[in-house]
Formats: sequence, structure tokens, C-alpha cells
Amino acid sequence: MHDSFVQEWGSDMVKDCRLNSATVKYTDFLLATASGKVEGVKGPGKLATPFEKTKLAAYTLGAMTPCMKLYAFIGSELQALLDSNESSRHLYQKWVDNYACESFQASALQTEDLLDKLSVSLTGEELDIIEKLYHQAMKLEIEFFCAQPLNQQTVVPLLTEHKPADNLCLIFSDFDLTCTVVDSSAILAEIAIVTAPKSDQIQAENQIVRMPSADLRNTWGVLSRQYTEEHEQCIERILLPDKAERFNYEGLHKALEQLSVFEKGANSRVIESGVLKGLNLEDIKRAGERLILQDGCTDFFQSIIKNANLNSNIHVLSYCWCSDLIRSAFSSGGLNVLNVHANEFVYDNSVSTGEIVKKVESPIDKVQAFRDILTNHRSEKKDFTVYIGDSVGDLLCLLEADVGIVLGSSSSLRRVGSHFGVSFIPLFPGLVKKQKECVEGSSSSWKGLSGILYTVSSWAEIHAFILGS
Repeated sequence: MHDSFVQEWGSDMVKDCRLNSATVKYTDFLLATASGKVEGVKGPGKLATPFEKTKLAAYTLGAMTPCMKLYAFIGSELQALLDSNESSRHLYQKWVDNYACESFQASALQTEDLLDKLSVSLTGEELDIIEKLYHQAMKLEIEFFCAQPLNQQTVVPLLTEHKPADNLCLIFSDFDLTCTVVDSSAILAEIAIVTAPKSDQIQAENQIVRMPSADLRNTWGVLSRQYTEEHEQCIERILLPDKAERFNYEGLHKALEQLSVFEKGANSRVIESGVLKGLNLEDIKRAGERLILQDGCTDFFQSIIKNANLNSNIHVLSYCWCSDLIRSAFSSGGLNVLNVHANEFVYDNSVSTGEIVKKVESPIDKVQAFRDILTNHRSEKKDFTVYIGDSVGDLLCLLEADVGIVLGSSSSLRRVGSHFGVSFIPLFPGLVKKQKECVEGSSSSWKGLSGILYTVSSWAEIHAFILGS
């Protein structure tokens, strides 16, 4: 089949080209699975019963299905990207047509359905074997695509052209709901409520006097509702002027100054309420260690740190009231080298006094911290900046970075951004457009204040975009 593709190109490449080692790895793995030469799989000669034969078929399909599904997916995605108005066929049109056609799509689905049917009677241990085979097959498939030679400049991975001797790559990220599954303020409030004394408990004279747990829960509920209501009202006020016809950074900055005043007022209310009094540093650190991070977040940061071909720094900018919580959350994943820029609790013998050292409270504070970091890193090397965020408070930083990546679907971020002319482009079609411009000879450079932000649904997309597989 592939020989026929090459023949259509009028090339004798098949005879002249050596087999790619990545291709050999996958085919060898598939044959080893089918012949029982991988761990946990019996070969055909050792199969005594029909059930064992069925099991081997399931294992073999587990090693085949990723290939089928991946080719079907890539074929349909590429087919959708080809311009039907082009006067001549695309060089790889036949390849794309083959894998995008209904019969191949149906074949891939049939393979997957058969794998499901053959797996129904398997034990948990046997399903674990299939899972490992499936994962290894997908890994080998990705290695296969990454190993293919390229004869043109590409825009992905983003850091392909990064030269450690000349460039410094600065990765910035928000924390709450960008890295985490839940907001840190709710975590800190819950620690305070759980560890607070009961109303009938007598508190020691030498301890910081704390609000009883029932009162604390009620107070926190009032503060949370007030914050939500007033935040929505502030957003509505920001959107009152007419919508900008083009990107208006100055107007956006001025509008977010209003939000900054609100955020600082909300923090002052929390401090004055006393809900953060008496939190123990060890309890905060333990909570940080147990904090659930978004899938792929830790892996991405670890890959940046471990990549010997990068000259990079990672900075976390957050409204979080307690930087110790952030550091603990990342250190539990082996990320002790991240630079954290956030507010801090004031402690008395490792117990919170309820006061906060205010460092990053608002959108204006965040963008100022962003700029200060860039100023401190200024050298003969050229800085390249990426900012990853999820909320309206990240907008200014997202726009000033060379590449701004929006994770999630915050309605307030998109409403405010769109109101001031910001364009939100899904990452994949955005990269396709960039690649076409690159092939056509246009500049594919990335620069801040373009008014364009790229949207993603997961850290896996961010990882693939910036670092590749």
C-alpha cells in the first residue's frame, strides 16, 4: 500500500531508503507480542485451551489497536485541514484519503470493538497486561512519527529552535485552577475550619485566640458569597463601555485596575474577619502535599527541568494567600526548583497570626511581578516567554508574554478579553495556520501584545506544543 503512494510521487525511494529504526521497534514489538515473547504472554505453542487462544488474540489486538486508532485519527484530522478549493492535489492526498476513508475508519473501530469483546472475560491482572501493551504500542507509534525526517521548518515543538547559549526560556504559570483541581483559598479555609476549636473548648492563654469552628464556617460562607457576587458585579462594570473594534491593551489594563481594587478589598475583609488565624504551618504543608494537581502539570514541569537542551526558568505567579502551600504541592512532585511568587502568611511559632504579607493580590500586581522578573533576567541572552493561565487575573500577563496559553474555559476571562479585542484561538488550528504561513515563507515568530491567545483543554496539549512528545 505504501509502495503505491511512493510510485504515485514518481520516486524510487522504497528501494533506496533504509528501514527506519523506529519502524523496526514497533513491528518487532507486535511480532513479539503475537508470538508470546513479551512478559506475561504465552506463545501459540503453549496454548492448551480455546480461552488461552482468545487471550493471546486480545493481547495482540492490544498491541495493534493504538496504531489503527492513531492512523484513523490523523487521517481524518488531516482530511479536514486540506483546502478543497486547491487547484491541484496535495502531495500526500492519497495517503490522507486512504486513512480518512470510511472503510479504514470502520476497520479501526472494528479492531477496537473486537478488543473490548475479547477482554470481557479477562481477569484484572490480564487487563493490566493489555494496558501495558497498549501503552507501549502508543509510545512506539509516537516515536515512529517523531523519528520521520523533516525537510521544512516547523512551528512545533515550540522550543525546537531554542539555543541554550543564546536564549533563555522563561515559563510562567498561574497556580489555582491552572495547576490545581480546586482553588487554594477553599483548601486553606477548610484547614482552618477542621482545626478550629469547638465552641465549648477552652483555649490556652498563650495561644492565638481562634474563632470556634461553627462560627468560622458561617463567616467563611458569608465571605465566599460576597466575593462571588461582587466579582460578577465588577466584571459587569468593566464590560459597560462599547466593545473595542480592535485589540485595546491600554483599555483592558485600565479596566483591570478596577478589578484590582476589588481583589485587594476582598483580601482585606478576609484578614479582618480572622478566619486565617491559628493555622499551623505543618497542617498547611500536609495539605499541599495532598493537593491534587491537573493531569500532566507535574510531568510538564519535570520535562522542562530535566531537558538538558534548554536554558530555562519556571515561575509560578499566584494570588494564593500562602506560598508555603504552593511550595509543598510542587515539592511533593519533586519540583523544588520552581520560583514561587505569591502572598505569605505571617507566623508566630509556626502558627498563622491571620495577617498576610501582600505580594500578588491582583491582575496589576501579577503583571508587575511578570515585568520585574523579566527585568531581573535581562542579559545578553534573548528572553522567550510563555505564560499559562486560566482566569481574568492572568489576562495582562498572557498578553505580554511571547506566547499566552489559556487553559480551561473561564467565561469571565473570555468575556473581558473579547470585549477589548483579544482573539482566542484553539491551539491546534492556530498552529496549522502558523505552519502554513511558515511554509509559504512568512515569518512565524511569536511576540507579545499581538492580541492573540491560544486555548487548550489539557496540559498534554501544552506539553506537545512546547516540548513535543
